[in-house]
Amino acid sequence: MLTPRSYSLNPSQKQSFSKPFLTLDEQLAQLKYRGMKFHDEKEAKHYLEHLNYYRLGGYWLLFESDHETHTFKENVYFEDVLNLYIFDRELRLLILDVIERIEVSIRSKFAHYLAKCFGSHAHLMPELFYSSDYYYKTLLNLKSEIDRNKNELFVKHHFDKYNEELPPVWVCVEVMTIGQISNWYSNLKERKHRQAIAKDYGLDEKILSSFLHHLTTVRNVAAHHSRLWNRKFTIDFVLPSYPVELKKKLNPVSRRYIYNTLMMCEYLMNTISKDSMWKSRLEELINTHNIDTTRMGNISK
Repeated sequence: MLTPRSYSLNPSQKQSFSKPFLTLDEQLAQLKYRGMKFHDEKEAKHYLEHLNYYRLGGYWLLFESDHETHTFKENVYFEDVLNLYIFDRELRLLILDVIERIEVSIRSKFAHYLAKCFGSHAHLMPELFYSSDYYYKTLLNLKSEIDRNKNELFVKHHFDKYNEELPPVWVCVEVMTIGQISNWYSNLKERKHRQAIAKDYGLDEKILSSFLHHLTTVRNVAAHHSRLWNRKFTIDFVLPSYPVELKKKLNPVSRRYIYNTLMMCEYLMNTISKDSMWKSRLEELINTHNIDTTRMGNISK
């Protein structure tokens, strides 16, 4: 269990929390005292009321000249911070959109390949998977998901008609999350099976496994409305050496930022849907908000 002591390497250095509660007017006054300017104080107060001073703080750190005193650089406006916040919010929606497309595609490829090679209930064959402990853990999670979705039309129809422990793999994948399909795929015992699925995306299986694991983290961050811009992810992914066009777009130095994720998503989206407008929507979003993508891990700027 995580306790307050877990957050400090040296308990003797801890101090009592002494920051007072600030009303909205006091929050506004504090920002002004620290050098922030406003085009519309009434509107700024409205956003502070609905977005939380502390939440916005993750965005205005960039605009501070001194992180100890939290003094702002010259000519920093509240609206600059708000623009960055709105960009990040819209980026989260764009990321969730592309993750949904990738997730559905991977689930379909996984189910199709396993059923073609091993039959409708290949997911009930532990010999196909590397770690038996991991297999039974993922199987238990799958059973829980099936039970949780028992009133879904496609699940209910199956159990009304058939007497078996679990539906076929092509039904089961429909209740899997991105994290669950990532676990099932990466635990396939033989590399040739993982590779057969990955080659449809023009990738090596190690790259696809690694990226799906990373994408699970990104999805969780986005789904919980947390910041993507300027975030350093704890889990990155192995960068591909091919296709060459993709490799050239990736940043091998700032690997933990969202830029590489966006480039991989763009590549996969183009593979899944040739006429996708996702890349154009991303570029439009960046240009509309005039975002410096170096803060997202882009070194080509």
